[in-house]
Amino acid sequence: MNEPINNNLSVNEKIIKMREHMAHCGVDAMIILTEDPHGSEYPANYWKFREFLSGFNGSAGTFLITHNHAGLWVDSRYYIQAEKQIRDTSIELFKSGLPHVPDYITYLTNVMPSGSVVGIDGFTLPAETFKTIKKKLSDFGIKLNYKVDIVNDVFAPREKLPLDEVIEMDPSIAGLDRLQKVELLRHEMLKNNISHYLVTALDDVAWLTNLRGNDVEYNPVFYAYMLVTPTEEHLYIDPHKLSSIISRRLNEDGIKLTFYDHFEKNMANIPTDARVFYDPQTTNTRIAHTLPKTVVRVEGRSYITTLKGRKSPDEINHMYASHVRDGVALVRFLHWLDTSVGKHRITELDVANKLLSFRKQNELFVSESFEAIAAYGANAAIVHYSPSIESNAELKPEGLLLLDTGAQYADGTTDITRTIALGPVSEQAKRDYTLVLKGHIALATAIFPEGTRGVQLDVLARATMWREGIDYGHGTGHGIGFCLNVHEGPQRISKVDNGVALVPGMITSNEPGIYREGQHGVRIESIVVCQQAEKTNFGQFLNFRTITLCPIDTRPIIKEMLTSAEIDWLNNYHSMVRATLHDLLPTTDEQLWLDNATKAI
Repeated sequence: MNEPINNNLSVNEKIIKMREHMAHCGVDAMIILTEDPHGSEYPANYWKFREFLSGFNGSAGTFLITHNHAGLWVDSRYYIQAEKQIRDTSIELFKSGLPHVPDYITYLTNVMPSGSVVGIDGFTLPAETFKTIKKKLSDFGIKLNYKVDIVNDVFAPREKLPLDEVIEMDPSIAGLDRLQKVELLRHEMLKNNISHYLVTALDDVAWLTNLRGNDVEYNPVFYAYMLVTPTEEHLYIDPHKLSSIISRRLNEDGIKLTFYDHFEKNMANIPTDARVFYDPQTTNTRIAHTLPKTVVRVEGRSYITTLKGRKSPDEINHMYASHVRDGVALVRFLHWLDTSVGKHRITELDVANKLLSFRKQNELFVSESFEAIAAYGANAAIVHYSPSIESNAELKPEGLLLLDTGAQYADGTTDITRTIALGPVSEQAKRDYTLVLKGHIALATAIFPEGTRGVQLDVLARATMWREGIDYGHGTGHGIGFCLNVHEGPQRISKVDNGVALVPGMITSNEPGIYREGQHGVRIESIVVCQQAEKTNFGQFLNFRTITLCPIDTRPIIKEMLTSAEIDWLNNYHSMVRATLHDLLPTTDEQLWLDNATKAI
């Protein structure tokens, strides 16, 4: 039995111990991913082995250990954060996306001799990624072993899987009941002649069952799988998570309950002549390879992802109501910030905690929807920065504060970024701020024909920046879940074409930004709903409706850089914010602050 790796060891000492275990298991290199068995963006602590070994705690990244090298691959969102967190270790940082930086698979093919064995935990390896890695490595005579079980032996102290109780959504908020949703899924199965549908993404399970949980921080999901056939639905879940009332209701709806850890074994017993559908991005390699070899495998984007991505009118109305409530909390916070900075000692952590305290005053508040980004000055140049005790900057009555936060309410999910001038701001910062605002308005006011994909709209937010030789490394927009994950597909607005057209009912963020390392960061983000616009002889056109309700700081704007149409949009937006929120604010001072913050420019 391998001895667990002590958590008190340094990162370098953990890597040395890991190499000993690799040698014992006959593994020449080990790939350590971020995912859990469901392809989740935010895994529970039980699965955070990469963070445990490397010390890097960003939400995306791949760690690779060979007998004489350790490397961490991150994208542009984490360049600065990763540099800081691995600075005093033997880990080499690979900045994915930069010229001449190999991906981790190419790196392996360059350094590992033919006949080498690369290990990886198949439970954390999406089936689609497995095929890609296996083919590239096998071309160089390198074997990929997805069954190596080093993690269970050495990850200590490893937290247990969460056992928080699952709750049921209020049917009046959910819109459709779970049986109606199952029938929608069965309709798609029938069209594609599917006999067995594997539901593996946690938010897919939550959406289909109208249940919510607390297993993953910020995302109201729970660890479970489902199997749906033309006549049966099976929910694989730890029964301790279900109250007797919910268990009875599931039983009344014909949903059979089975232990979570029986899913892999039961997949081996699917009829050998079945036509099985699964999403290879959220179904792990262990599950995919457990299926009988004779079944017909149908891989593709989850039907549920498409169904839940297009929100119903009821869901949109609830989402708007949650944004109204969120707007009240935000305005109250901004009033506090404006009247406190320079008078009291305030840090980034104070800012995050204060906003959370205003949100918590609403009875429908559940949790934050992601870790708050409260970044002052140069810290805002780190795209996914979150304040810590070590980095906690004190706010001064000057410069910019970038605040990217969100909330989970019982009737909706929010995500908003505002960049706030705390006092005098440099001309460079003002120019960057105005360029970001111009990009934000360009996307908010877009009118486009049916069939338009996000990649075709992305340029609208970047065009003005590009003319000045400026760009940003993250996407411009991501889908938003309804009382679910703050990042949701299938829609996205980015340079990468995922082939998905925007359709009415899709809810997406609008968040261009500019980041100057060592100086400042600017991002403006609101949530927009895709809806029908005019129908002409050239077809049906679509546009966006902004549902985020919070002032956009006008103090850093260089007005001369804005067109009259852009000024009109900003003034109209602020008029809507003021009209919606004014009477909901509890104090006269907060109302007066809102009136001033939304004055026409």
